[in-house]
This record gives sequence, C-alpha cells and structure tokens, in this order.
Amino acid sequence: MVDRARLAGLLARERAAYADLHPRSAAAYARAGNLFGRVPMTWMNKNAGGFPIHLDTANGARVTDVDGHGYVDFCLGDTAAMAGHSPPAVVEAVTERLARQGGASTMLPTEDAAQVGAELARRFGVPQWSFALTATDANRWAIRLLRAVTGRPRILVNSYCYHGSVDESLIVVGPDGAAVSREGNVGAPYDVTATSRVAEYNDLAGLERELAHGDVAAVLMEPALTNIGIVLPEPGYLAGVRELTRAYGAYLVNDETHTFSAGPGGATAAWGLDPDVVTIGKAIGGGIPIGAYGISDPLAEELLSRADLDLVDMGGVGGTLAGNPLSTAAARATLGEVLTDAAFVGMIEIATLFATGVRDVIDDAGLPWSVNQLGARVEYRFVSPAPRTGGASAAAADADLEDFLHVYLANRGVLLTPFHNMALMCPRTTAADVARHHEVFAAAVAELIA
Repeated sequence: MVDRARLAGLLARERAAYADLHPRSAAAYARAGNLFGRVPMTWMNKNAGGFPIHLDTANGARVTDVDGHGYVDFCLGDTAAMAGHSPPAVVEAVTERLARQGGASTMLPTEDAAQVGAELARRFGVPQWSFALTATDANRWAIRLLRAVTGRPRILVNSYCYHGSVDESLIVVGPDGAAVSREGNVGAPYDVTATSRVAEYNDLAGLERELAHGDVAAVLMEPALTNIGIVLPEPGYLAGVRELTRAYGAYLVNDETHTFSAGPGGATAAWGLDPDVVTIGKAIGGGIPIGAYGISDPLAEELLSRADLDLVDMGGVGGTLAGNPLSTAAARATLGEVLTDAAFVGMIEIATLFATGVRDVIDDAGLPWSVNQLGARVEYRFVSPAPRTGGASAAAADADLEDFLHVYLANRGVLLTPFHNMALMCPRTTAADVARHHEVFAAAVAELIA
C-alpha cells in the first residue's frame, strides 16, 4: 500500500533534514579517521540518516547528542541498557567498587559474584553459574562444554537466530531447504555447514530431521527469535523442542540475552521452560559489560569429574576479565535493585501500552502490518500476519521503509533499535514517552499513505 516513489522522496527529505540537524555529529564522524569505518565498532554504521548520532549524555530513558538534541530512547543499547542509562544503584555500586574498594581486575572472586549466581539461579531455575564479558562468550564457552561431555561435534540453531558473533550460529535454511552460510558471514574460519545444523523456528519436523543425524551436542536457541523481528512460539513448539532434544540426546541451551524482556527470569521462567543451560548477557550488568551461563547440577557434576578436561588453565573456557569485581558489583545492583520482579510488571505494562497504540495507528491507516510483544519489548513489522519463522521474517524486511521510519522518528526525538523496529521499555520509560512515539509514528504513517 506504500507508493515507492513517494517513499523515496520522503526518505530523501528526512535524510536531508537529519544532516541539517546534526552538524556536530557529522563533523565528529568525519574526524574519526583512525577508527575502522569511522566508528568504534563497524555495526555503528547501521543508521538510517547516513552517519551516526554522537552521544553526549544519557540518563534513564533519555539520551542527548552532541548537537544538543534530546531523545526518548527505545533502543536502550539494543538491550544492554534495559535497566535504563546509569541507574543510580549501579552507579553507586560501581563507584564503591572503583573509588573505595578498588580492584577492577584482580583474578580473585568476590562475594558479589556468589550473590549474582544465587539470584540468577532463583530467576532461571538453573543452579550453577559462571561468568563471561559478553553473551557471545557465554555461548561459546557453553558450546565447548557441551561438545566435551557429549563427544558430538555439531551445534543446532534456528535460521536467522541471534547468538552474537558465535561462528556456529551463522547458518540459515536456504531457498531449497538446504543449510547454507548466512549471507555476509565475514571471514568464517571453516564451513559452518560442517559444524552446525539448522532448522526453522516453529518447525518441529525440521528440527527432528536434523537431530536424527545423531551428531548434535546441543540445540542453542532463543525461546523467541528477536533479532530478525520478534517471532513468537506457536502453541506446543517449545515443549516439542524439549521433548525432541531429550529423545535424541542433545542438550538444550536457552539464550535469554534478548528474551530476558519476557520477565524477571526471561522466557524460561515466564513460559515454564526447562533447559539444561541458560546464557545471558548485556542487561544484567546495567550497562557494565557482563555475560553469564548457568548449567544444571548433573551437567556441572559430570564436567567437574572429568580429569581430561582442563577447566583451570588452558582449556579454552574462561578469560582473565570474566567475573571481575566491577562487572559482578554492577550485576548485583542491577538484579537486586533495578530490574526487580516489581520493575518488570511496570515495564511490561508500558510495553503493552506501546503495542496497543501502534496497532491502533496501523489499523486506522488500514496498513497490512503487524505488532508482536515479548514482555517489555515490542516490534512492528511490515507484513500481516506476523511471520512464524526466521526465514519468513527475513523475507518480510523492507530496508527503505524501515530507514524512513527510523530517520523520521530520530528527527523528532525518538530512537528505535537501528537494526529493526524494536522498542524496549526500561523502568524509567513513561506513558508520556510512549505517547510521543505514537504521535510521531502516526504522523509518519499519515505522510506515507497520503
């Protein structure tokens, strides 16, 4: 229903306005010649305006750029700031650790780490925890452990899943149904089809077909897909995954890095799931780098009993900065005082308000779009009904339409996650913030269909 010529004109207009609004960001970008791609990480070049907004300040659900523009932030560091930017409890805990206690990197355990492990066990129901600096590392280390205990070489993932930059996850179901390396996979050290298997999300028959080869150590999955647009489980799907993994002797790993938005214990607790391993990162540190993985008691006992596994020195599982005093202090404060059970109730209520308002705008405009909600996270898609697989979700992407909405919103003080139309709520996101998004979103839609 969107006229493509009209869309192209609107996008060009908004990009020109963006350039006019952000001269200092443009200048900072131009000066950054010693940064690869002119940004700290090349993914920061994923922006609708042609160059990234440069940060000045951030607090709660707000950020301000170097040009002095303020924004309602629904990106929230693509989940890393789910607790909000610089929550006071985390600032206090980190300041205490650095300024008064000292010792950001000591290679010594702290009592904070044990408290965080106990809280993660309470929330996710998996009793034994270990730390990393990112969820990518947590996934990598879990994969190594599960290959070790099973003696099996392959990892099974869902097509268009998100597990950070884990090599084994960059595999998709191709057009003919065969597994292929995901397009754009940079410098893969080996053919991913030799190390991994893949099935579409919500496809139990496809999952069983791949498990039947008997060489899968673990199924690594998000309980709901999140980084290709939110794809929610169909009734009985997740129970079927658990049944099939047990039947074929494969471990089940729930990556809750993004699905933590479903509630205090992520989708694992919210939906009553029973994985062998849980991995998580980003949000639990309140903005300070951390990752973690939790494992069942039987798995922990088996691993610790294996004299042939070097879990202390050069076994490939760990890092000198993992579990550092600063990260664990931040996680203790985040889980104990910020992303509490009560906070999630409010965040999910605000997200429901967001989802309802977006649906109203879409319905009033008569657009064939859809909205999915995953606890405190909401996403709108340019297709209806919402896709049920990762492949279908990828096929529904519309880069120009997405860029138009993102730059239109940014020009009017609203930020979404740059990689998709995702909005996340933190404890300090308000109904007024949501109303501002809806006002701007409705105006954008009105211009599209005029």
